[in-house]
Amino acid sequence: MKKNKISKNWVRKQKKDLYVRESKLQGYRSRSAFKLIEIDKKFNFFSKANFLLDLGSAPGGWSQVASEKIKKGKILSVDTKYMASIDKVTFLKGDFTNVETQNRIINFFSNKIDVVVSDMAANTTGNKELDSIRTGNLCLNALKFSHNILNLKGIFISKVFMGSIFKDIQIEAKKLFKKMSVFKPDASRKESKEIYIFCQNLEFSND
Repeated sequence: MKKNKISKNWVRKQKKDLYVRESKLQGYRSRSAFKLIEIDKKFNFFSKANFLLDLGSAPGGWSQVASEKIKKGKILSVDTKYMASIDKVTFLKGDFTNVETQNRIINFFSNKIDVVVSDMAANTTGNKELDSIRTGNLCLNALKFSHNILNLKGIFISKVFMGSIFKDIQIEAKKLFKKMSVFKPDASRKESKEIYIFCQNLEFSND
C-alpha cells in the first residue's frame, strides 16, 4: 500500500511539474533537457563544441539538445540502456567503464574531442548516502576517462549528488582541470541534492 501511495504522489508531482509539461510541448524526451540548456546559458559551452560525447544518454534528452546546438561535427551517445535514434547522433550501447567500450569511443572520434557531458546516476537504493557514493564513483570514472579523450581546452560536465564523496570529486576535478565550477539549474527539483560540475581546460597534457 505504501509503495502505491509513493507511486501516486510521484505521478501527481510529474503532472504539476512545469518542466515535464514543457518537455512534452517541445518534444524533448526528458525534463533534463532543460538542465543542459541552462548549463549552456551559464557557460556558453556549445559554442566551443563540434565533437561531443554524451555518457548515460538514455532516454536522450541531452543528446536531443546537443543535436540542435551542434551544426557540424560528431555526437556519440553511450548508455547501458537502449536509446531510440536521434538525427545527427550515433548511439553506442555499452558500459563506458568497459575497456572495449572506451576503445570504441576513441575510435569513433579518431582524435581529441571538445566536450563530454554526463547525466549518469546509479540506480537508487533508498539509501541517499549510498546513492550519492555510487553516482559519485560514476562521475570520478567519467572524469578520468574524459581527461584522456578531451583536447587541452576540453570541457567536462557531470551530475553529482551532494554527499561525502563530493569532496573527492572536487579534488580530482581540480587536479585534472584548470577551472571547475558548481551549478544547480532551476530545472533541478529544489528537493533534489543533485548539482552539476563544469570543468574546463586540462591541467596538464595527456601526452
